[in-house]
Amino acid sequence: MGFNTGDLVYQLIMFILLIGMIFAVYFFVRTLLARVNKSNRMEQKLDRVIELLEKDKRG
Repeated sequence: MGFNTGDLVYQLIMFILLIGMIFAVYFFVRTLLARVNKSNRMEQKLDRVIELLEKDKRG
C-alpha cells in the first residue's frame, strides 16, 4: 500500500477549501451583524434628536 502524491495534494486542497469556506461564512456573518448594530445606533441617535426637538418645542 503506497501513498499516492496526487491523493495527498487533493486532500490538502480540499482541507484548505473547507477552512476557507468556514472563515468566509464567519466574516460574512460578522459583517452583517456590524451593519445591523450600526443601523441600531443611528436609529437611537435619531430618536434622541427627535426627543430633544419635541422637548424644545414644548418648552
